[in-house]
Amino acid sequence: MKAKTVLPAVAMTAVSMVLTLAVVVMWLGTAVPWMIALVVGLGIDGGWLATLAYERRLAAQGDHSIPVTVVGWAFGAVATGVLVAHALTSSSPAAWLAVSWFPLAAKALWLVHGLWERTALTPTALESIRGIQQEARDEAAVARARLRSEATTEETRLTAVTGAGARVARVQAETAKTLSKAWSTLETTRASEETGKALTSVTTPVTGGVTPRWELPVWGPSEAVRALALEAAPALTDGELDSLVEEIRTSRTPPLSYREMSARFRAAGHSASEVRLRAAWKRVAA
Repeated sequence: MKAKTVLPAVAMTAVSMVLTLAVVVMWLGTAVPWMIALVVGLGIDGGWLATLAYERRLAAQGDHSIPVTVVGWAFGAVATGVLVAHALTSSSPAAWLAVSWFPLAAKALWLVHGLWERTALTPTALESIRGIQQEARDEAAVARARLRSEATTEETRLTAVTGAGARVARVQAETAKTLSKAWSTLETTRASEETGKALTSVTTPVTGGVTPRWELPVWGPSEAVRALALEAAPALTDGELDSLVEEIRTSRTPPLSYREMSARFRAAGHSASEVRLRAAWKRVAA
């Protein structure tokens, strides 16, 4: 991974240094001896390379120096200025201007490489990060699946409830419609003259000369009839129970069966357990 950032920086640095040296020698060689032009070119490249080496040393130690960085960018700017000046004074400026940005590009690539080194992680840390990210993705997928399932279930439940409510509403509406029709028919029948005469002929007057009016049944809310509270009757002795059973059994000819006798016994308001009643029946019927 390190080679992916350092190799482009090294290649761009080499190309920019060669271009700077060549341009200085060609440009200044016509005005000064070529040896002086070569020294100037090597000086620019040497300063550029020296500041770069010092920056790399500081980076290896986990340190950083702003003055060194400023000096390095200054040498890069000088090299770029030389290339631009040469391009503007040459017969084909477009070609030289196209490569005049190489020194600054080399500095930028070294900056990118330095940022990569400061943020680089060990394989173990990267593996841990990948594991954490995968775990987070798995949890997110499970949560999404759970939400989708719950949403589908809730939608199904609401659909079922809504359908059931609609069916109940339809049944209630049909029932109300039927009752309304029946009530209308009953009211029409009640108000009919022929029906009134027929009812008058079959109704016994409560008071002489007055025919009771046939009232319609009440259609509306009604109160539930409370169950009659029966007073607890005292328990019967075996003798009393036998006498009652015998009396009820022989009240008809032929004598009543146990089922009929039991029904009449309880209808008369008497109270006794089924076991005692059956035992009394066996004693009197023996």
